[in-house]
Order: sequence, then C-alpha cells, then structure tokens
Amino acid sequence: MEMVSKFKPVNHYEWGAGCDGWVLVDTETLSVKQERMPPQTSEALHYHEKAQQFFFILKGTACFEVEDISVLVKAGEGIHIEAGKKHRILNNTADELEFILSSQPSTQGDRFNCM
Repeated sequence: MEMVSKFKPVNHYEWGAGCDGWVLVDTETLSVKQERMPPQTSEALHYHEKAQQFFFILKGTACFEVEDISVLVKAGEGIHIEAGKKHRILNNTADELEFILSSQPSTQGDRFNCM
C-alpha cells in the first residue's frame, strides 16, 4: 500500500484549456482523481451511462450544470451526480478551482459528450 497525492499520483494528465488531473485510484469499480481548473475554464456537457460521480471542492467555487440546472458548490462542499444525468463543471471565477472527483464504477469508456 503506497500513499498517493497530486505530487505522487498513479498518473497525471492534462485536459481542456490548461486543466490538470492526477489519478489517485484507478480500478474498474472505482476512480478517484484530483483536478485543477484555471479561472474561466469549463468542460463539455456530457453524461455517463453507468458511473455515478461525487465532486468535492477543495479550493474555489465551482458552477455545475446538471440537467439544465446551475448549482454553485464552494470549498468544503460536494455534489453527487447520478448516472445518466447530463452535467459539466465550470470555473467562472478569477481564482483556481481544485476538487476531488470519485467515480463508481470508473468512467473508462463511459463518457458520452452531448455536443
């Protein structure tokens, strides 16, 4: 058993416009990542057929669009997204956003973009 962190992840990846992700757990049944979004960035609207997700905000304020409803989630708060729900995360602020993202099961091969 080894300790993991964004400084010692299983894997690092880049996504979107300058966003970073660090894989902390990567199995078929569970994925845990830490992600960072610079100010004024967002991801594409999408859904997962099988995976439910839980986002926990570490730093900043996130705007989530879930099935045409906008929800602000601040540091120390989280949001659960059920499988099949169209969603995306946006950082509409002037500050960096960091969060933990847990997916069960893993979203590997289970992401469907809406646009």
